[in-house]
Amino acid sequence: MGHFERDPHTGHMTTGHEWNGITELNTPVPKVIWLFLACTVIFAIGYWILMPTWPIGRTYTKGLLGDDVRHDVAQSVKQAALDRSVWSARIEKESFADIQKDPRLMDAVRETGRALFGDNCAACHGRNAQGGKGFPNLTTSSWLWGGTPEAIFQTLTVGINSAHPDTRTSQMPAFGKDGMLPRADIDKVVAFVRSLSQPNAKDLDPTKVAAGKELFAANCASCHGENATGNTEMGAPNLTDAFWIYGGDAQSIETTLWNGRQGHMPTWENRLSELDRKILALYLVDLRKADK
Repeated sequence: MGHFERDPHTGHMTTGHEWNGITELNTPVPKVIWLFLACTVIFAIGYWILMPTWPIGRTYTKGLLGDDVRHDVAQSVKQAALDRSVWSARIEKESFADIQKDPRLMDAVRETGRALFGDNCAACHGRNAQGGKGFPNLTTSSWLWGGTPEAIFQTLTVGINSAHPDTRTSQMPAFGKDGMLPRADIDKVVAFVRSLSQPNAKDLDPTKVAAGKELFAANCASCHGENATGNTEMGAPNLTDAFWIYGGDAQSIETTLWNGRQGHMPTWENRLSELDRKILALYLVDLRKADK
């Protein structure tokens, strides 16, 4: 058994435990701790009385205040639906131009469109809609099928090379793989195409560029236009700007000419409502930045 004695310095009794000459004091619990414990007990009892607390078979004690979080959430959702119905009804019936002129409607478009884009489009086009290799940057003015709200809405509805019966259809032929042009001619077309968007590139051979221009006119202008500025009716890109889906360097252009390209955009007609597609179209136009 330990030896109990009173500590001469503090006046407290010891516990009888000693470690290397150090004696443990039997110090009482501080009063402030008892105060906190008492407050906790009082709060717990008050909460049990006032708030829904104890399960009773299939129900539970309702509490004197009758607070019901589930009911509160349901009411919040109902109110949110009512608030949404006010502006969503206007977006459904008003034209794109009229909606763009209304700052309050555009605030709703930005908030809702951001969520729609993140849930449905960001996986391919990126969180900031700036695309990546094989997926176009949606924040510029360079659009294969047109960048107006109406054109974007149509693209979202029918898709590109999708299963929709009215899908937009485009195909970049495999000029090399299918034997339409020999390797030497493809190199010339590459040189010409690069000269359109990179006229100051020092490694361009003027002779190849001139020969490539003739080959381009004979093989590519029917889709991309005589001036290579593209054709939104066919989904043919503008080759004179700095925006490239698969890359604008010599190797990427050569790969495109040799193997061809066929992009794919799913139809969202059965996945998103007409309202959601309209909001997305407006949201994407609003994201557009001035080209540098």
